[in-house]
Amino acid sequence: MYKIILLIDFAEDYSKSLLKGVTKYSREHGPWVFCRMPLFYRETIGIKGILQWAKEWEADGIIGQFYNDNEVSEFIQAGIAVIAQDFRERFDDIPNITGAYHEAGAMAADYFLKKGFTQFAFYGFRDIVWSRERSEGFEAHIRKAGYTVHTFEHTKAQSSELWYYKPSALSQWLQSLPKPIAIMACDDRQGQHITEACRQTGIRIPEEVAVLGVDNDEMICELSDPPLSSIALDAEKGGYDSAKLLDHMIRTGATNFYDIVVKPMQIVTRHSTDIYATDDDYIASSLKYIHQNIDKNLQVDEVVRQVPMSRRALEKRFLTITGYPIYKYIFNLRIEKFTQKLLETDMTVFEIALDMGLTDSKNIARQFRQVKGCTPIEFRNKYLAGK
Repeated sequence: MYKIILLIDFAEDYSKSLLKGVTKYSREHGPWVFCRMPLFYRETIGIKGILQWAKEWEADGIIGQFYNDNEVSEFIQAGIAVIAQDFRERFDDIPNITGAYHEAGAMAADYFLKKGFTQFAFYGFRDIVWSRERSEGFEAHIRKAGYTVHTFEHTKAQSSELWYYKPSALSQWLQSLPKPIAIMACDDRQGQHITEACRQTGIRIPEEVAVLGVDNDEMICELSDPPLSSIALDAEKGGYDSAKLLDHMIRTGATNFYDIVVKPMQIVTRHSTDIYATDDDYIASSLKYIHQNIDKNLQVDEVVRQVPMSRRALEKRFLTITGYPIYKYIFNLRIEKFTQKLLETDMTVFEIALDMGLTDSKNIARQFRQVKGCTPIEFRNKYLAGK
């Protein structure tokens, strides 16, 4: 029976998801015993103090946030397997739980580009790897499309200050940006900073500023006003894979290792990005109606009735601006909303179909498979099973 120390932030949804994966693996291959060590131990007793405690407890392994403290190598010397949940930069001599940060940035860029935005910004930290690489991925994808990115990046951020922001500086930057603009925040906390600053300065979300975070921390996203859209990460699978690697390191004493890479899954759309950027009032009205009524088995004729245009004229204009026929835009949005409900609820496919005003659950399941390459149940199991 392994004894494992967990030195992570138990208040974060991301860390909780990691723990779900870790405990799932331990149930299947353990049992393991865990010590949930508060983060302040790192500040109060330091790595040496944690190491001493680990020796006295006879710990076999540790998963923790070490903030790139070089003394972490002393765990290895003591024969304790260790995996870092990277924070500032990745370690070179021990495995890291890291992320496909460039991929998340590219996903955000593609999401905004498909919504018709031509002006973009990024808000984050220059000296933290997960923020810097998300920014790089976002900017590279935007530049490839022929646009530029405005940036507001903190420097020398302290771990204890990530919740804090200076509204005056951020507000001034937000007011200076061209509108409408799409902003990717490095995580949900910083995304909420933007929504707070916009509310204080009277900037409308999402009409003038669309905001997207990362982590899909539901508490933070729902506390935001308006609710914050976010990129959901496959953190539970990351936890499962981390436990599997730790098991291997303990059993074999292996010194060759690899990093655990947490992948972005999908974007969960809430009110902060629920808009399509266009100056065409008729198309804007059509898009607003589509987004407000997507759960009512919406048909193209209903959209046409919202504007004083013929169906042919609206279809042509809609295709020119969005790049999609009206029916295809409705189809894509319906699949996006269906996927969101699939991952966020425990409703059956039939129940989700009814909730979206659809009477034929087999048809929506077939359409889903055409887009995702698997059935809804297979998709749910793939991303929520933790392995």
